[in-house]
Amino acid sequence: MPLHLEPLDVSNELEEYESVLIVSCPICPPVSLAAERQSPVIEFFKSGIKTRAYEDHLQEICEPLEKRGVRTSVLTIYAPCPMLCLWTTGQRKRLLKRARDFEAVLVMGCESARYTVEHALEDTDCKVLLAMQLVGITNATLKSRFPSTIALDNLARVRANEVENPTSIGGR
Repeated sequence: MPLHLEPLDVSNELEEYESVLIVSCPICPPVSLAAERQSPVIEFFKSGIKTRAYEDHLQEICEPLEKRGVRTSVLTIYAPCPMLCLWTTGQRKRLLKRARDFEAVLVMGCESARYTVEHALEDTDCKVLLAMQLVGITNATLKSRFPSTIALDNLARVRANEVENPTSIGGR
């Protein structure tokens, strides 16, 4: 039950910074972008465990920043608890250590992920910005395709408190 998140345009907010660390939840944002772009969640032989649609989106954020001379980096953690909203104390300390070298931290995740980042960085001068907004919950059937590809099938986005008629994603 990943949250369905849509990207926000944060380009104007990032104009004043010379360094931006992108902190990413590896669950909801990649699944949301794979659903929106109708692409696989995992294509193991093409991109390992990374979601190509999501990696493309990160590149769309980083490229214009880097062209302006802004230093960027991406931080995500896959284990022991991948979801940013549930990071352990050790994972939060790792975030704090990485973020000390950046002026701004861009959170790719939900409001709970933003809260995690703000809490971890409360004693720093880092500006925390949210780059996605919650629009519902993604509901789908995972489908394996040869070779080693995981895709989403029967996609629907269930809006908060919606009882009937979830919105199909991608015309399905």
